Amino acid sequence: ILGITAYLSIVSKLSLIISIIKERSKYFKEKCSDLICRVIIASLSKIFSLFPDVVNCMQTDNLELKKLVYLYLMNYAKSQPDMAIMAVNSFVKDCEDPNPLIRALAVRTMGCIRVDKITEYLCEPLRKCLKDEDPYVRKTAAVCVAKLHDINAQMVEDQGFLDSLRDLIADSNPMVGLSTSCFPNHCNLLDLNPQNINKLLTALNECTEWGQIFILDCLSNYNPKDEREAQSICERVTPRLSHANSAVVLSAVKVLMKFLELLPKELDYYTTLLKKLSPPLVTLLSGEPEVQYVALRNINLIVQKRPEILKQEIKVFFVKYNDPIYVKLEKLDIMIRLASQANIAQVLAELKEYATEVDVDFVRKAVRAIGRCAIKVEQSAERCVSTLLDLIQTKVNYVVQEAIVVIRDIFRKYPNKYESIIATLCENLDSLDEPDARAAMIWIVGEYAERIDNADELLESFLEGFHDESTQVQLTLLTAIVKLFLKKPSETQELVQQVLSLATQDSDNPDLRDRGYIYWRLLSTDPVTAKEVVLSEKPLISEETDLIEPTLLDELICHIGSLASVYHKPPNAFVEGSHGIHRKHLPIQHGSIDTGESPVSAGPAVPIEQAQSVIPSQGDLLGDLLNLDLGPPVNVPQVSSMQMGAVDLLGGGLDSLLGGDLGGGVGGSPAVGQNFIPSSVPNTFAPSPTPAALSSGLNDLFELSTGMAISTGGYVTPKSVWLPAVKAKGLEISGTFSRRQGQMYMDMTFTNKALQHMTDFAIQFNKNSFGVIPTTPLPIHTPLMPSQSIEVSLPLNTIGPVMKMDPLNNLQVAVKNNIDVFYFSGLIPLNIFFVEDGKMERQVFLATWKDIPNENELQYQIKECHLNADTVSGKLQNDNIYTIAKRNVEGQDMLYQSLKLTNGIWILAELRIQPGNPNYTLSLKCRAPEVTQYVYQVYYSVLKN
Repeated sequence: ILGITAYLSIVSKLSLIISIIKERSKYFKEKCSDLICRVIIASLSKIFSLFPDVVNCMQTDNLELKKLVYLYLMNYAKSQPDMAIMAVNSFVKDCEDPNPLIRALAVRTMGCIRVDKITEYLCEPLRKCLKDEDPYVRKTAAVCVAKLHDINAQMVEDQGFLDSLRDLIADSNPMVGLSTSCFPNHCNLLDLNPQNINKLLTALNECTEWGQIFILDCLSNYNPKDEREAQSICERVTPRLSHANSAVVLSAVKVLMKFLELLPKELDYYTTLLKKLSPPLVTLLSGEPEVQYVALRNINLIVQKRPEILKQEIKVFFVKYNDPIYVKLEKLDIMIRLASQANIAQVLAELKEYATEVDVDFVRKAVRAIGRCAIKVEQSAERCVSTLLDLIQTKVNYVVQEAIVVIRDIFRKYPNKYESIIATLCENLDSLDEPDARAAMIWIVGEYAERIDNADELLESFLEGFHDESTQVQLTLLTAIVKLFLKKPSETQELVQQVLSLATQDSDNPDLRDRGYIYWRLLSTDPVTAKEVVLSEKPLISEETDLIEPTLLDELICHIGSLASVYHKPPNAFVEGSHGIHRKHLPIQHGSIDTGESPVSAGPAVPIEQAQSVIPSQGDLLGDLLNLDLGPPVNVPQVSSMQMGAVDLLGGGLDSLLGGDLGGGVGGSPAVGQNFIPSSVPNTFAPSPTPAALSSGLNDLFELSTGMAISTGGYVTPKSVWLPAVKAKGLEISGTFSRRQGQMYMDMTFTNKALQHMTDFAIQFNKNSFGVIPTTPLPIHTPLMPSQSIEVSLPLNTIGPVMKMDPLNNLQVAVKNNIDVFYFSGLIPLNIFFVEDGKMERQVFLATWKDIPNENELQYQIKECHLNADTVSGKLQNDNIYTIAKRNVEGQDMLYQSLKLTNGIWILAELRIQPGNPNYTLSLKCRAPEVTQYVYQVYYSVLKN
């Protein structure tokens, strides 16, 4: 054997290795382990020929050798699937071995071999191991189910492994329950109910630190049914905040941050919980720099969501001299987010000190932070400007240039307030060599040209090297000289002609050339209009321009403690194959939408993702004008195009802008995706002919007659904020949808939270599933002054272009005013599409119910509803859901109902009400089953409110 060992170290011929092992293994079986070690070490050379010989070694009783053989099989089984089948019998045999370590090793290895042929034989051994008497084997089998689900999800469901996993959650050994808790993180197929959650919380105290992380991650995927359950879970998770492991702490913070959304702010426990979150986050900053950085990236998200948690701890984020640069920059960012009128003096003193450091990048960030303080805390603006002037006097080049960039932003926030410092800025004009600083100085000169005596000379000095400047400087210089000309036309005519010539004739940059042509034509055709356009009042810059978009922030809060929270990107942005990753969202805030339980969480047939992913994330295309059709409006009868509310917000639409028809359904051309309902569903419902004879059982359903009462007005969801002011430069839009006297309305409240008035409002809808468009223009005829609100009721119709949306009732909206065009989206409750002529004749109802395939029937549960059948029928009729008949069967009230959508689709319903039982069963039948879950949501909302 020693000779073989020496030989293996110097011989590279594979055939000799094989022959030696085959020959010697007959006589030295006890030394096979050493040979197999050599084979595995040499496996980098792709030794496939040894496969049969290695498989023969599986019969050994040596545990170490068996582990080595299993390791070899895991490496080569995928590339040799036909040969891997040879090992199946040995695996099955090992799964029944008396030694629990061998049983666990066998089932784990079979789960790691991603070969379909092996997987087929894995089910029976896995089923036995899930019920094994040894907890280690059960734990390994539970993990193997998750691996098997990745290979063949359908097999896992068919074989009933999910039910076995649900049973294991209550296992007496906490490590077994822990192994099942990691499964929902991958596929979300296990039912997380209060009983299972309680078992996981019990196991939380008995697990290792990594086990606690798995359980906490599992808890973060659970949506409590009410605030009481959320508070109970928070109370049991809170002790994890004092854990020594930072990963456990962050996982606990993630759970608490999510469940805080469900707690009312007036609750005493809410305030107490906020106070408890602060110390563990501060403690994380006393670790190694790498741990500090991860903690700071997570704290950055937390501060953006709930700054009150750390508002008293700003000193913790003051920079230390020995902090690495990446920690310094992150601390600086958080410090600015926590800056307020109460602590601004401390913050400015710190920032001024930082501006004298030797690290150039850090100094630049510190100077920039002073400007952010001025914009965020208005009372500190004057002190910030004074600090910036002191820094400019230091004559340090990069400090001066960064200060000028910052002062430009201060001028945009506070126009006509700090112009006295312009002279000081102009003194440093010659020292500017960075594009950002040069562009900022040019903007200042152009914006306040009438107050600078030699503004033309200053701008002309930049014009001398026009083609050597960056594009940013060229564009800014062009605009600044045009502004100067409009303010001093007699003195600068030659200068403006020169810059227009340079921009249009001598430049290859299309952006610069296009802007030059626009200015040239404006000035040559209508100088008055040019002055109104170029010198118009500009919107104030927002308080925080670097905040993460709210929907993305909510998703990142759900990923605290993971790479997503460090990158500040959702997992699908950097994980390969992320199409299978479920998007996470914070639960609906307490009292923000409905006073009762959300129908989304109550009904198992309505996926939570569909109801919460309406607001597009940062990577979505809602804000992309190429995705939102802003072409000419659809012609409405008796309303001219000049009177339409859906005016083209871009003046010519993308059709004219791009020179082609984008298929918006204009001028008779069909819209893309218009016919999204299957062809079997006609535009107007045409039931099958009534059969000559109906069974007596069905005829008995219609022994009672029900009349059609006049609707007194249907259920209207409370208004919610569709467009927050922070995303729309001060304009906030909240609203809801309603149906009154057969007419659909979009009821909105427009609130101006900016410092300037707003005018010229217009609205336009993107193509949607039901062809919804405004019937009239947006009825806002007077300017909307600062701090003023106005109620708007916009009538709607359904004759616009149709395109199937996801979810089906999603509506994307563009709103324009004198400031900008803003985009938002919202869900239209389906009951506003229920028409008044939705009561079907009894015989037609019977024939139609039988005619619709049984697979189109879907059942839902409406829980905790304490109404009798007559009250239910009356409430639903207010929303144009008509009761055709009522029958009592074995003590159950059976309501048979019909309703009709504006697009002609009929929905038939059977509602079972058991007296004394608060849970109703709703069966819906429709030729277009994709609409039934939205009809169920209407039933739920109407009966629960």
